[in-house]
Amino acid sequence: MAVSVFGELLITAGLVLGLFVVYSLWWTNVVADREAHKQGDKVRDGWAQDKGGPGALDTKAGIGFLHVPSMKNGEVLVEKGTSTKVLNDGVAGYYTDPVKSSLPMTGKDGNFTLAAHRDGHGAKFHNIDKVRKGDAIVFETKDKWYVYKAYAILPETSKFNVKVLQSVPQQSGKKKPGQYITLTTCTPVYTSRYRYVVWGELERVEKVDSDRTPPKELR
Repeated sequence: MAVSVFGELLITAGLVLGLFVVYSLWWTNVVADREAHKQGDKVRDGWAQDKGGPGALDTKAGIGFLHVPSMKNGEVLVEKGTSTKVLNDGVAGYYTDPVKSSLPMTGKDGNFTLAAHRDGHGAKFHNIDKVRKGDAIVFETKDKWYVYKAYAILPETSKFNVKVLQSVPQQSGKKKPGQYITLTTCTPVYTSRYRYVVWGELERVEKVDSDRTPPKELR
């Protein structure tokens, strides 16, 4: 009898665990993608109505869209902050703490530092390991396309390593100020033990035309 009851408990526990995995890795993606699309539509509607002004640094819904073709994740809305509350909506967030991100719209040297989930809640950086040196990283704003080129990758580092976010990311090999972008997410897959980092450097800026024709890297 005891063995039978124990076996039933194990089966029940297995079912509960299975449902939790489905919720964590599938349903949270569905919910997050819906919210991200809704927020993204608000941003584009605002642009179409000429709200926020050219290169608006901060809007309630988001500041622009990240495009990384090698990740095959479509466009990713970028919002302010990297808290769980922000990232769980299926977006990427720019750091405000512990090191404040530079924003490309200012035109100043600095490091545009971003984070997004790798699994669950949209998993926008799930394929970050597919990014290779030389790959394009494009940030889209209302009036400009910022085209970066990936130049360095750190497959694993401590989650407490804030040096990767510095204005001049020396761990990437850079020694002088420039206009950089840094993508960060959890690693290994399905854990949050370490961080995976990709660095890029601004290659050029293109003005958005009336048709919003994307740069050649996105065609």
